[in-house]
Amino acid sequence: MPKKFLRKYLPDQQRIKQNRSLTIFGRLLGDPNIWHLHRKSVSMAFFVGLFVMWIPLPSQMILAAGAAIILRCNLPISVALVWITNPFTMGPMFYLAYLLGNLMMGLPPRHDEFEISLHWLQSQMEAIWQPLLLGCMTLAVISGALGYITVRVLWRLHIVQYLKDKQLRIKKRLQEHHDKGQHHD
Repeated sequence: MPKKFLRKYLPDQQRIKQNRSLTIFGRLLGDPNIWHLHRKSVSMAFFVGLFVMWIPLPSQMILAAGAAIILRCNLPISVALVWITNPFTMGPMFYLAYLLGNLMMGLPPRHDEFEISLHWLQSQMEAIWQPLLLGCMTLAVISGALGYITVRVLWRLHIVQYLKDKQLRIKKRLQEHHDKGQHHD
């Protein structure tokens, strides 16, 4: 994965340090390891972000930042990836997790009428929390693992291609140098 591409789209260090939600980490945000862009740091950050995005809590950014600091992986990537879960995607994602949890538990899904109220949420959560949590944790592990493996593989392929291209450039220069030397004879 090209570092220039990642740097172009990631928020900078100062912007993240100034985020009110993340000020609880204080001096820990100064650790240079959580800002590095290398294969290990980025792949682990993908695991963290894609795992945490499935945790059905409103504090996903804080959880991702804390995990990135503890695991010493790239904090901006970890935090950015949790935004895959947003007001537009949250409903379908967590409904999918709920359906998966029901399937895994051998339960039929509940199809009660939706109502925007605290009472409705409390009464429904009592009935659906187990399949929802099971589905979320299953999708968290799968998403995190797939993200981690994909980044590792793509990064490796990028390095291999870069080295092949570099080798071809060297051979081309040597051939050009050799051809110039023969013209002078």
